[in-house]
Parts: sequence; structure tokens; C-alpha cells
Amino acid sequence: MMNFRIPILKLRDTLIVSIQWELDDQTALQFQEDLLTKLHETSARGVVIDLTSIDFIDSFIAKVLGDVISMSSLMGARVVITGIQPAVAITLIELGIRLEDVMTALDLENGLDKLQLELEA
Repeated sequence: MMNFRIPILKLRDTLIVSIQWELDDQTALQFQEDLLTKLHETSARGVVIDLTSIDFIDSFIAKVLGDVISMSSLMGARVVITGIQPAVAITLIELGIRLEDVMTALDLENGLDKLQLELEA
């Protein structure tokens, strides 16, 4: 199986990630490493992770996502999750993955706006 890397784009002081396909464990771990490396290299102050294309996540992917959010916060970045589908929201709650420190938005545009307001405050 080919491993795809999830593209991480930089826009001003924000990293933007749009996950376009269901993640396997290896891709999720690679994404975690790539995002943290990019945060370190760019000193970005914000991260937007768009999950609009994801209809389902398993427990491992949910845990990795929770870890990515916590690790990004430890590195000084605010995280916004956008486009969470109902089944994904249910899975996260059922697995006890709390996103208290995380801003959420319905779509990428709203997420960027929310993050910008937060970073200007």
C-alpha cells in the first residue's frame, strides 16, 4: 500500500491541513510527525485542520487527532477543527476524546476567520 502524505499549507502565520481521504494508521502517524515538524520550522501560531471529507474515524485515528491537537497546543499554536461530520463527532465523544481547548467551525473559511480573531486578541 502506498503511503500518502497529507499536504500542510502555510498562510501567513497559520498552517492549513485539509484531510481529503480516510486515514490509515501509518498515514495518521506520518501526518502527526509532519505537522509538528512544520510547526517547529515555521513558528506558526495557528493550525486549521479541515475534516470535511472524512465520514468515519476509528479509535486509533481519533487518538492521533487528539494527540496532534494537544501537541500543537504545547508548541504554542491554537487549533481549529473544521467540517466535523456527525459520525466523527459521535466517535470522538464515545472514545472520550475531549476537544475543550479546540475551536471548531462548520467550514474552512469560518475556521480561518475564527482563528484570525483569536490570534489578534
